[in-house]
Amino acid sequence: MKFLHFNLVSIILFSLLSSCSNDDNAINFDQSSTIIDDSKVEYSAIESEILDLINTHRKSIGIADLTPLNIISSIADGHTEYMIKVCKLSHDNFAKRFQDLVENTDAKLVAENVAYGYSSSQGVVNGWLNSQTHKDIIENPKFTHFGISTESCKITNKNYFTQIFIRKE
Repeated sequence: MKFLHFNLVSIILFSLLSSCSNDDNAINFDQSSTIIDDSKVEYSAIESEILDLINTHRKSIGIADLTPLNIISSIADGHTEYMIKVCKLSHDNFAKRFQDLVENTDAKLVAENVAYGYSSSQGVVNGWLNSQTHKDIIENPKFTHFGISTESCKITNKNYFTQIFIRKE
């Protein structure tokens, strides 16, 4: 299993020409667009399990549940598709996702966790909880809402994950 840690403050903006996906039409969210369509969000079994596991963990330490928001998951979908397209785990374009969430949800605080290579919801959640930076995001009581996206790269059969947390007043 591979699990990489990226510092949210260091956002490197660049693009690669390689692709893990032969189906460029599958991208639900254009990261350069300000139009967000959350009407197509449907949670897979693994995504629903991740949402539940995160809230179960938060309850176990006395922190309020997070409320899933489709618009957050829609934005996360766009980033997951991007990572698959460039075959790279990253926080690329985080500033754009942050801005879209501020504009479309009135978010006051935004953070994200990404991962790849895990085959189960428990595996990826354990990976995040075993990384202090990712755990700090999950356990931050200031966050009120979250979204998740998981997609498998058709070429490598590796799962990519994007989980975004926001605070709404």
